[in-house]
Amino acid sequence: MITKLDGHDLMTNTDLPTFKRQESIFVVLNLALLIFLLLLHRLSSFWGTITVPLMLCLFAACVISVAELAWLQQLENPLSHRAIAMLTWTSIVFYLVLAYGLTNLDDHEDTPYFVLMVVPILQAAFRFGLPAVVAVVGVASYLNFEMVSQFFAKHPPVEISEYVEAGMTSVIFAIVGVLVWLLVKHLHEKEARLARNLLELEQTREKLLREETLAAVGRLSSAIAHEIRNPVAMISSSLAMAARGEMDSQQQNEMYEIAAREASRLEILTEEFLSYARPRKPEAEPTSVSDTLAYVASVCRAKATAQQVFIEIAIPEHLHAEMDAPQIQQALLNLVMNAIDASSAGGTVWLRGSRSDGKINIEIENSGPAISSADLPRIFEPFYTTKSTGTGLGLSITRNIVRAHDSELVLARNQPNQICFSFLLPSADRPIPVAPRGK
Repeated sequence: MITKLDGHDLMTNTDLPTFKRQESIFVVLNLALLIFLLLLHRLSSFWGTITVPLMLCLFAACVISVAELAWLQQLENPLSHRAIAMLTWTSIVFYLVLAYGLTNLDDHEDTPYFVLMVVPILQAAFRFGLPAVVAVVGVASYLNFEMVSQFFAKHPPVEISEYVEAGMTSVIFAIVGVLVWLLVKHLHEKEARLARNLLELEQTREKLLREETLAAVGRLSSAIAHEIRNPVAMISSSLAMAARGEMDSQQQNEMYEIAAREASRLEILTEEFLSYARPRKPEAEPTSVSDTLAYVASVCRAKATAQQVFIEIAIPEHLHAEMDAPQIQQALLNLVMNAIDASSAGGTVWLRGSRSDGKINIEIENSGPAISSADLPRIFEPFYTTKSTGTGLGLSITRNIVRAHDSELVLARNQPNQICFSFLLPSADRPIPVAPRGK
């Protein structure tokens, strides 16, 4: 983020974690330089012995840096742009004065403490615009020449080479400041472009989602209208023909039966659509999975026998899951009925259950041809069916039920004679409630 403040560009991110991380880096850098220079001065005799005032000044600077670091760690509310600017300028002035003071206290022509001026230059380059960087570099260069001037005022004669060295140091200050400012500016520009791109991407995504939702609503409305139109047309035409009085009583009864049958189909369609559109929140409780699969198999066995399909169950006896038993039974009935319809004569539908990583894995597998690649993307789409009868809501309702149990219905296997749908249920950790016996 780049904000105009007091005539300068404040280039910083004001979110709290980023600010704390950035400011902590500057504090740690300055603290590391102070400790390094202290050890260097202590271990080398080139700069002479450390005086008491110099030692106290270094110690005070370290304490202030540690205190600032501790304050940053417990900072809970983000600072405003103005507060960040004031804090940065205060830090820049403090470190410039510190470097100037330590250099004078050292009283050596080749004092190492001028290096501390790099930190405020980096802060200005990182936080402010080019005018602020030039100003800080100018002040640091002036103080650098002033230190050389004061040293030779105390220790004549003047050595021109020291002024040349101070000039080279000033050039290095300028190069470092401008180079870091350019790099930071480039990074902020890239960050701004990335933010704009992310915003445009999010807007495009929301637009696509709205369009996809509208398209889905359109497809659903069209499918509902198509499914309702046919039985309504049949009811209307049958009643109209029966009301003409041109038929005998037997033919009229046939028309009435057709109308009643289509009305019943329309009622079933409405109930299934309501089940899909407004799924009931499951009331999970510990339930025997083997009993549930056995019940579903017994309900479907008559249809399976009529189509010469066998139903087999493979599940451990003591296997319990947290589930809403009526809803899971409905989901399994839809899956098993579909499996029976998809199986060829002599085929087998398997109902399996097993434990896996604290979950109960339920599988419904059937023989027969694999689901074609053209149908795969649409198998869970409402009102989509490849059967001559049916509403095409079975798999959609089943998936909604499974999702309501915090799981997902998946096509685990899809190959000839091995088409398997599966989903997971949480294993029951509490005992199954036993109904009290009647007296």
